[in-house]
Amino acid sequence: MNTELKNDLKTVPMYIGGEFTTGAGSVLMDIINPANGEVLAQVPQATRQDMQSAIRAARTAFDSGEWRQATGIQRATVLFKIAAALRAKASELAELETLNMGKPLFESEYDLGDAATCFEYFGGWATKIYGEVNPVPDNAVSMSMKEPVGVCGLIVPWNYPLLMAAWKLAPALAAGCTMVLKPAETTPLSVLELAKILDGIEELPKGVVNIVTGLGEEVGAELAENHQVDKVAFTGSTEVGRLIMKAAADSNLKKVSLELGGKSPNIFFEDCDFEAGVENALFACFVNQGEVCSAGSRILVQKSIYEKFVTAMVEKCKTIQVGPGMNPENKLGALVSEEHLNRVMEYIAKGKAEGAQLVFGGERLGGDLAKGFFVSPAIFAQVNNQMTIAREEIFGPVAAVIPFEDEAEAIAIANDTPYGLAGAVWTRDIFKAMRVSKAVRAGIFWVNHMQPTYCEAPWGGYKQSGTGRELGKYGVENFLETKQLHINLNEGPMGWY
Repeated sequence: MNTELKNDLKTVPMYIGGEFTTGAGSVLMDIINPANGEVLAQVPQATRQDMQSAIRAARTAFDSGEWRQATGIQRATVLFKIAAALRAKASELAELETLNMGKPLFESEYDLGDAATCFEYFGGWATKIYGEVNPVPDNAVSMSMKEPVGVCGLIVPWNYPLLMAAWKLAPALAAGCTMVLKPAETTPLSVLELAKILDGIEELPKGVVNIVTGLGEEVGAELAENHQVDKVAFTGSTEVGRLIMKAAADSNLKKVSLELGGKSPNIFFEDCDFEAGVENALFACFVNQGEVCSAGSRILVQKSIYEKFVTAMVEKCKTIQVGPGMNPENKLGALVSEEHLNRVMEYIAKGKAEGAQLVFGGERLGGDLAKGFFVSPAIFAQVNNQMTIAREEIFGPVAAVIPFEDEAEAIAIANDTPYGLAGAVWTRDIFKAMRVSKAVRAGIFWVNHMQPTYCEAPWGGYKQSGTGRELGKYGVENFLETKQLHINLNEGPMGWY
């Protein structure tokens, strides 16, 4: 809900050009605690004018050259200072993340550690960006040089607010870019706290990082359309990713990297480690309330163990406690908003209407949880891959358990999707594991596990799950241009005339 300026709530400002500001407008957005529906704080609903100011600040900072021309050691120093500050404030920030987003506190604590590690990892990369000397058949030196891409628009989602910001900020800073970051409109609070950390680092020039809150259709669109922006990096839905790509093409053909949706298969063969498999089937689908782009929400189980596997999933799911994330006994927290809760409930209704068997959960929770946005994790059995709950990304705790006969059918079902972000296979047969890993078209694939993610390894998908890769060396390359430099070593005229 948007409201006019209030005096009885904390207003958290944006960060533009090294200054904290509420922007040009007077409209604020209420930021809701999804565990109880109460307003935590308010943030500015930025206008296009505010976003344009932030873009100008980033443009000025880039063109001045201070950060672009800083040495790798100088950039690394800043990244390590950010990481140290995050670790020092980890408890405070983790609590804020849970209050704003709804996830269990222990997950927020993991996220904060991962965010700090991300800045440390790319701090190491800042001193290792180098080009090549190209062998050419002339008396000349030909070099390939790496340079920062320029002003970057960074748009991050609400499911991992600070961690997803780190995934983009850290490599962009290491590369020497300047940037405008737009957090998700529902979960900006931890990212705005990060602005305070950035502002306190003397070696980071003002205007290098700008943070603007607001609606995607307004300020997010401005980032994609503005000619002063050289690149947009976006994580979110495939639908919005298409809009960003179109806007980028229609403006200045800016570079775009997209990490989009998924409907990832988690495949269990009859020779899998049964107990570990059941536990991971639930974890890979329900972690972070299922609000994960790589969620293993299509659980493919070989028919010979299917009934036993589903029964074990249901029994295990009975032990999962749902409730406010600040309670350490709760393993699933609230969904991020009432709007999103309603969307998830609509998918559960479609699953039942289309003939899938709801064997556990799938209800909005009442009682003490009635004011929050809680749903019991849902398990659907006897799902076929043409049902809506098997085709579309739900982004909630809804598992679709699909039977298959043999390896060929498992691969066919796994690939029968417009997405290609992630997948996993569970088997003790290493040859089968390798065949399936190579056959499934996905950018991330696990064997006998699902969901571990590392800064050192690439992240991104095939098909409609996006373009480009984040993390690892690919994360830095996302924010670099390659320049060919030719130095002629011959003296005198060419003799062409």
